[in-house]
Amino acid sequence: MVGFGCLAVVLLGILLPRGDHSKGGQLTSTNQIAAGTPGSSSSSGDRFRSRHARSGITASAEEIVATKLSQFGRNRRDVMRGMAKRFKVEVRPDVERFFDAVEGGKWEEIEAAFKPMFEQRKAGTRDDLNNIWGPILEAYGVAESTHLWPAQKLLDYGNSILDSLRPGMIYVGGTDPGRFIPTFLNETSEGERHIILTQNAMADNTYLKYVDFLYGDNFGTLRDGDSQSAFQQYIADAQRRLKHDQDFPDEPKQIRPGGDVQNTDGRIQVSGQVAVMGINELLLQDFMNKNPDASFALEESFPLRSLYSNSVPLGPIMELRAQDAQNTFTSERAAQVVDYWRDVAQQLMFDADSPEGSAARKTYSKMVSSQANLMADHNFTGDAEQAYRLAAQLEPSSPEAAYGLANLLARGGRNEDAQRVISDFQRRNPEQNSANSSFSFGSSPKQSAAK
Repeated sequence: MVGFGCLAVVLLGILLPRGDHSKGGQLTSTNQIAAGTPGSSSSSGDRFRSRHARSGITASAEEIVATKLSQFGRNRRDVMRGMAKRFKVEVRPDVERFFDAVEGGKWEEIEAAFKPMFEQRKAGTRDDLNNIWGPILEAYGVAESTHLWPAQKLLDYGNSILDSLRPGMIYVGGTDPGRFIPTFLNETSEGERHIILTQNAMADNTYLKYVDFLYGDNFGTLRDGDSQSAFQQYIADAQRRLKHDQDFPDEPKQIRPGGDVQNTDGRIQVSGQVAVMGINELLLQDFMNKNPDASFALEESFPLRSLYSNSVPLGPIMELRAQDAQNTFTSERAAQVVDYWRDVAQQLMFDADSPEGSAARKTYSKMVSSQANLMADHNFTGDAEQAYRLAAQLEPSSPEAAYGLANLLARGGRNEDAQRVISDFQRRNPEQNSANSSFSFGSSPKQSAAK
């Protein structure tokens, strides 16, 4: 069971970058993909190559990424040392060796240096790592991304997100690619530097210290008490939902699918990823409330449906708290979103370097499903259905696409069609059947391997 004191432990599993989803990932050039992006404020282009071309330097994508990784490693080592000084932490030699490996770009050494620290911290035997964990984890996540993604595809993907952001926007990335790759390019490229956060760590006080160290002078940050308040709020809501389901067993269940809520001797206990992400969702809302004048962009790892009503598509991601969202998110704009993703899907599916199961297909399929969720919430049912089907074409193993489409069809009274989608998906992806066995129509789609 997850109590407040256990949240940081549970989050370790979420925060550790997952390596299985990105191997062999490919993506066609953003010069094509991001052209005509709905809601984008800037034209696309390979900012990295154009800068080198202007200076008369010819560099391969691999050389550019390697140089940037060394630069990023130096930057995050400096951040780590600054945090160590602030929190009076003695930096041990293994931490310095890790950053040496990052700067050197040697993946085997990076992984060998990181994993013992991770295991020791997880076991609670390395308290010295807690206050400097933010820059260590971020350096590892960036290094892993550069190892798993082909260099040009990594540049293209990060560019597609950063080029969508308007000046001054705060970007919140959830998946590993969506968090680490934009951070990597944001910190090592010319042009405006955006504030980049992740919603997945907002219940972790070590991450809050990291954010405060990096950006504390720029906005109102969350504190430990905010995490406690969000936890209590989630517990109270879970208790209300559980009581409804017990008192009215014939009515639709209100406990969120995938959420484990139990009443043990009068004490409400919650567990599982749904609970952790629900608390993170409340903390993201709290953070936005602390910064009422800031604009936010989001890349989801898990559907944050409470934010959808005031959100609109922004390139491959979405803008939160958009002004006059109900009037600006029109049927014409929804159609443009579908056209955009249709072009992306066509390019990827005809790209020999982007096979089914690649990082690009998984990552972009998840993005399409996220925007399909948003369109469904705004009652653009036909456009949402097309988007879910495009997501499934991009990556047939995507549970977000399959279960999102099934939910949409069921809500429209097309129960036979919905069941057919689920049956086909489970037949083709038997390894995912147990993970999705708790699904019921109206539920949120599960997370896929592209976390």
